[in-house]
Amino acid sequence: MAIIALAAAASLATAPAVSASGGPTPAAPAWSSTGQSPPGVQAALDQVVAAGAPGAIALVRVGDRTFRFSSGYGNLAPLTPIHVGDRNRIGGVTKSFTATVVLQLVGQRVLRLNDTIERWLPGVFPNGEAITIRQLLNHTSGIFDYAQDDRVIPPYILGGDLTRIFDPREGVRIAAEHDPLFAPGTGWAYSNTNYLLLAMIVEAATGNSIGSELRSRIFKPLGLGHTSYPNSSQIRGSYIHGYWLLFEPEPTDFTALSPTLFGASGAILSNADDVARFYRALLRGHLLKPQILNAMQTIDPVATDPPGSIDAGIPGGGWGLGLLRETFPCGDAWGHDSEIPGYTTAAWNSQGGTRQVVVVVNIDGLPHDHPVLQAMRNVLLKAYCGGQVAP
Repeated sequence: MAIIALAAAASLATAPAVSASGGPTPAAPAWSSTGQSPPGVQAALDQVVAAGAPGAIALVRVGDRTFRFSSGYGNLAPLTPIHVGDRNRIGGVTKSFTATVVLQLVGQRVLRLNDTIERWLPGVFPNGEAITIRQLLNHTSGIFDYAQDDRVIPPYILGGDLTRIFDPREGVRIAAEHDPLFAPGTGWAYSNTNYLLLAMIVEAATGNSIGSELRSRIFKPLGLGHTSYPNSSQIRGSYIHGYWLLFEPEPTDFTALSPTLFGASGAILSNADDVARFYRALLRGHLLKPQILNAMQTIDPVATDPPGSIDAGIPGGGWGLGLLRETFPCGDAWGHDSEIPGYTTAAWNSQGGTRQVVVVVNIDGLPHDHPVLQAMRNVLLKAYCGGQVAP
């Protein structure tokens, strides 16, 4: 999930929505027709590790050509090189998957974007009759983020049991105890609670778990063989260990942190190739009807470059429905980025998914001006545009 900043934008909810077209689509880079690897990406990735990350990977795809880069270690004990094909916890990138399930149901007329929480979950959340599915999807609901409550993450850290199962409904109950941050639709604040509620709505509408819907609607149809929605800390196969810079100079291994802590807001396990395949299918219209995809890429004014929304990505852009727009120097990109204990992930794609970049760094708990995150942004710019972050 993105670094959680409870900030409200000043724009009025009654202003017209921003077109999904956004800025220009980046032209094909000069190197893409030479048969050579994208210049500077490996050196930039090495700099992420030199800045203090255990390891980093990058996948760059232009048209039908895919380039994979790695640097450093996927495990510090014992020292094991990091591999691009290894799985990792993708955190908030999960939200794009969850949103796609919700929007498929909208396309099938099972749900409507203007349906309220109360319509599907009567009595579950205060003021639920005033909060819509659309507002849950783009974080304009005003609902408190349960993960910010001291009863949620600290027990995992202080109690020493990272594998403890968390009931998402408990997260919703905790959030309901907090006052709203603003009236629904009048501001923006990143809240993982929104996506727990969306999962509950999906389950109420379909009679199936959100995990089952993700598998049947996305994972299996797209052949995402390395992607799963786990309900325990166990990871099968080869995976990247995730580290959190917590109380001490040396990072702590947080790989075993239970995915149930984040549920539909951040539980998915995947790898770079599967993430890129998902976004390409999504942006090429293989998962959603054209009008629904357009709605997903429509930015509400209150969610346009809101204060506090900068995370592992490039500053500037806005929030659609589970899909973010970032303003790169060479053109707009769509996707999502995430900071979750152990991992920092960014996945950005051109309008039709022709140009893609996925970067994973296996450390979190860093301030946004930390050299690791500055170096990660440089990788994104090198990979997507051939540019470099200004100092």
